[in-house]
Amino acid sequence: MMVAKFVAVVIIAYLLGSIPFGLIIGKLRKGVDVREYGSGKTGATNVMRTVGTKLGVLALVLDVVKATGAVMLATVIIDSGSGILAVGGVSIHWQHVAQVVAGLAAMAGHNWPVFAKFKGGRGVTAYFGTLFAIYPPAGIFGAQVVAIAALRSRHMSLGSILGALAALCLMIPLTIGYNFPLIYLAYSSVVIALLVYQHQDNIKRLRQGTERRLW
Repeated sequence: MMVAKFVAVVIIAYLLGSIPFGLIIGKLRKGVDVREYGSGKTGATNVMRTVGTKLGVLALVLDVVKATGAVMLATVIIDSGSGILAVGGVSIHWQHVAQVVAGLAAMAGHNWPVFAKFKGGRGVTAYFGTLFAIYPPAGIFGAQVVAIAALRSRHMSLGSILGALAALCLMIPLTIGYNFPLIYLAYSSVVIALLVYQHQDNIKRLRQGTERRLW
């Protein structure tokens, strides 16, 4: 029964994450495929550059909502009464495992969407969407860092990486000093690695001083 629930969590989260809101908005409002412009991604930043800031913000909000919804549905499917998993002397709630699995599946869907020929975004908005459901303070703190760093530097890639690192840094003392679920910290660490991988070309341009700026 538990296996079936986890399969459902993965499928639902991946399909939700696969909804390419940036691509849909670009085609419906401007008649363009945002993947043919700029970075070639369907994320909010490329939508902003391609069809305008307002539509980019709309894409950002919708991408966050779909990821948040994926984790919240996982929380419902595998509720707090589902029991505890013991691994190496560490007790982990099945519900926490479900949230993390849903988060990873939603990000995979966002980055490699089945509905858009597996050409999606970089996963930043999807990640913060999952954080808003898993631990809102970390999501809010990280999002604030993203906004401040991106607006000051006008490099969304830099802001995204710094925001994700800030959320991780907040989780470390919570895990060490306040028994915050270790699996959440592990999740954020894995995602940081994924985001850095997805931003390899951006990091290279940042070092060279040729990274695209906002607006």
